[in-house]
Amino acid sequence: MTSIMPRREFLEGMRTILPLVLAALPIGFVFGTVATGNGLSPLETVLMSALVFAGGSQFVAMDLWTHPASWSALGLAALLVNLRHVLMGASLERSLGLFRLWQKVPTLLVMADENWALAEARARQRPLTPAFYLGLALPFYCGWVLASLGGALFGALLGDVAVYGLDFAFPAVFIVLLMGFWKGRETGLILVASAIASVTVHSLLPGAWYIAAGALAGLAVALAAPVGGKIRA
Repeated sequence: MTSIMPRREFLEGMRTILPLVLAALPIGFVFGTVATGNGLSPLETVLMSALVFAGGSQFVAMDLWTHPASWSALGLAALLVNLRHVLMGASLERSLGLFRLWQKVPTLLVMADENWALAEARARQRPLTPAFYLGLALPFYCGWVLASLGGALFGALLGDVAVYGLDFAFPAVFIVLLMGFWKGRETGLILVASAIASVTVHSLLPGAWYIAAGALAGLAVALAAPVGGKIRA
């Protein structure tokens, strides 16, 4: 019985993440295509996906990629894009009561927007188990790395990926994730505040500061909510 339960939890996690794995495959493919277009080899592309494992910062890095690469600019951009992970990690840590200490570190290392959102949703219904989280994270991680390899090897054969609509896969996934957290008008206020801050900063400052600005604006609105009508993003 004790061995069946983790297996069941693992398989349930895999079934839960499967739609988002399929949705992320085109994004990984596009990244592989863009990376090789910027001069990275297939091996370098796969290593970047496997070691960084952060789609947003990987795409930003490709936007800033030069020869030779400016490592300080790339590092700063990746830091700005991933600042939200500080808040996400702090939020997820509250749901890791069944995790041992040595399990928490890899859990947070493979945390992505998609498996974070599904883990948070799961924790609202029942305790989050290590097996369920592994079922979320492992397929998503492997799918991302393999899709990047596919794009690196075969992306050039497709030409402009925008023709097939693959460039819209990235924002489409985030729209779906946002809808899962929709709590009504209050959530809308957070989204509006984040959007206004992001667009404003994007028009005024170079780089990826608009991402941090959007996150901070949304957080500020959530914190400013009345106690009786607490906003949950």
